[in-house]
Amino acid sequence: MSEDTKQPGSEGPIQPDGTVSDSSGTPSPSAIPPAGELASADAEKAAMVEQAKSRVAAVKESLAEQPGAPKPPVKKKEEGPKPTDAADHPLVKKLKAQFNEAIGDASEFIGQLSIRVQRERIVEVCEFLKNDENTPFNYLSDLTCVHYPDRGDAPFEVVYNLFSIPANERVRLKVGTTEETSVDSVTGVWPAANWLEREVFDLFGIRFANHPDLRRLLLPPDWEGHPLRKDFPLEFVENAWTEKHLPEMTDVHMEQVQQRRAYGLEILSVPQERMMRDIFRGGKEVMPKDK
Repeated sequence: MSEDTKQPGSEGPIQPDGTVSDSSGTPSPSAIPPAGELASADAEKAAMVEQAKSRVAAVKESLAEQPGAPKPPVKKKEEGPKPTDAADHPLVKKLKAQFNEAIGDASEFIGQLSIRVQRERIVEVCEFLKNDENTPFNYLSDLTCVHYPDRGDAPFEVVYNLFSIPANERVRLKVGTTEETSVDSVTGVWPAANWLEREVFDLFGIRFANHPDLRRLLLPPDWEGHPLRKDFPLEFVENAWTEKHLPEMTDVHMEQVQQRRAYGLEILSVPQERMMRDIFRGGKEVMPKDK
């Protein structure tokens, strides 16, 4: 049973705030605060917000009134390391004293020494570095090539990365050449140059004189062109090799391939591999290229 809050002489029950409501529970009109009047806590918050806004506006006006107010400095992007001249390097001086004009420009970048060598003297320089008493470069870590189409006199640059195991030193030799001019092979200095020079010949077309077995290493012997040249197309190319080794596949040919696979006669091939020409001709990208 609800508690009777009605007092004698009143028309309705007493509300918690002391006002009297009618029998339906609705407060009397005198108990309702005027429209727009905020409670004390809300009014205090509103006053604090207005004070903060006024302070911000005052600070902005004071800064705008100052004619020569300095702007915060913009932090510049730090530049990366750049190659420096290495003509005074001890190894460069030693080579120039031995081979004179055969040693060209030398630079150093992040501790990596690069020396340009005359093409006709590359074998002599390599033999000298391998037999050096202080820093014997007895390990050919890599031999590769870079193509610069804009260089008319020597668009190709053969790069020799040498390492001295006893002295823990590295040096990079660079030799400029053309497609028509061959470079002497260094297989007599480091036998490991055999496959490395074959790879450069295969992918760049650079010929190495006196190489014991100069032939393609990665691509078929009858392939046309050299894929790592900058002018070699990235898309599928129709040539004599594709016409010979990727013939048109009819439904009969496809059925024959599937039957041979069922009998284990073509375990290492799948029917899709025999349809590469159709895949490329259809305009499908097997591997996305950088645009």
